[in-house]
Amino acid sequence: MMVASAASPAVVTRFAPSPTGFLHIGGARTALFNYLFAKANGGAFTLRIEDTDQKRSTEEAIDAILSGMRWLGLDWDGDEVYQSARAQRHAEVAQALLESGAAYRCYASAEELAEMREQARAEKRPIRYDGRWRDRDPSEAPAGAPFTVRIKAPRSGETTIDDAVQGRVTVPNQELDDFILLRSDGTPTYMLAVVVDDHDMGVTHVIRGDDHLNNAFRQKVIIEAMDWALPTWAHIPLIHGQDGAKLSKRHGALGVEAYRDMGFLPEALENYLLRLGWGHGDEDILDRTRATDLFSLKGIGRNPARFDMKKLENLNGHYIRAADDSRLAGVAVPMVETELGRSLTAGERELLLRTIPELKPRAKTINELADGAMFLFRTRPLAMDEKASALLEKDGGDLIGKAHAVLTEASEWEATALGARLKELAEREGVGLGKVAQPLRAALTGRTVSPGVFEMLELLGREESLARINDRLPA
Repeated sequence: MMVASAASPAVVTRFAPSPTGFLHIGGARTALFNYLFAKANGGAFTLRIEDTDQKRSTEEAIDAILSGMRWLGLDWDGDEVYQSARAQRHAEVAQALLESGAAYRCYASAEELAEMREQARAEKRPIRYDGRWRDRDPSEAPAGAPFTVRIKAPRSGETTIDDAVQGRVTVPNQELDDFILLRSDGTPTYMLAVVVDDHDMGVTHVIRGDDHLNNAFRQKVIIEAMDWALPTWAHIPLIHGQDGAKLSKRHGALGVEAYRDMGFLPEALENYLLRLGWGHGDEDILDRTRATDLFSLKGIGRNPARFDMKKLENLNGHYIRAADDSRLAGVAVPMVETELGRSLTAGERELLLRTIPELKPRAKTINELADGAMFLFRTRPLAMDEKASALLEKDGGDLIGKAHAVLTEASEWEATALGARLKELAEREGVGLGKVAQPLRAALTGRTVSPGVFEMLELLGREESLARINDRLPA
């Protein structure tokens, strides 16, 4: 674990997810912003798993978070820190606060607390602990009675946070209650554990969602009571859906691994998340190097960003077109094999690789790329979708018969030469090339959308191409 020292980096950030589920899209953006800010300033990016809620934390969730981080290439410095392993250190700080008079033991019973809450509801005021044990002598409590440890929050004046995103934010101290540091079983609360861990890890900048802004005022009380240095807080507006509502699953609030399984490239998702709430002029396409050079907290806006799946798909299409063919083929192979229910042969893998240049200009996801390649491996006779069947009726059926005859006579089985023969056929028949190409596409793939017909003929080869066309000739 990184501990603050004279040799610590000038900038240390942290991503601190709770392992109660997958690494969701908002968490991934928070991790990215922390990573880029640390790297832009020559600092360290650390990872802390906040697993103090043992009932809700799971190994599967931890694995999903780590896997999602690695897939995005957000490598952290040092080993990840597990908050649950530091309970003793959290308790030590609580004890130090007790000894300094900044905290106190509260012996209020569950019944008293319930009565307190009911009275607050009846009087229509915020539910807050009333401080009944704040200045009482612990000797007044029954012998052996359980107790919690609470902070002595200031009761007058104001607390101000100078936030790097939200600006200067002030709350009246009467809104801060004497919150719990240690539960009656001795376990630390989130509020205490976060502050202690951030201090011990040397975190200089706390970059997180603005739903944590209220926590910062309470955490500041602990930090000042311990006479520790305040971090720079930067609270990022949350991501909303296109309708302006809080992001949910229907908007795209899925785990990072779900986007991988839907066929998004990590660099595309990263670029999209970067532009959700941060910007630099009119630049939309920024790779990791460019983003690191430019990233600053000043570029983060104060308004919620809106998640747009179509924009993400378009950006992913850009990165697919720019990606190496062999890499795309490697990612597509498992998807093709799953659909086929069998493994591809070495020859089929080579065929898929040769087809990638024809597939990627049209694909917005790897799934679309893999789906577009399926025509290569289907067994004859091909199943026809409804639109393809319609194309092969009437004139389409007659034209593929003539195309079959023309192609059978071809001495050179190459896209350009085959295209020239089919263009000549269209001219002789007095029709546009599409009238020949479309039914031919249907016969070759079973669909009406595919790579170019001339290129498909070359990729499938003479024997397979002619056999597929023959299967669809009129009886």
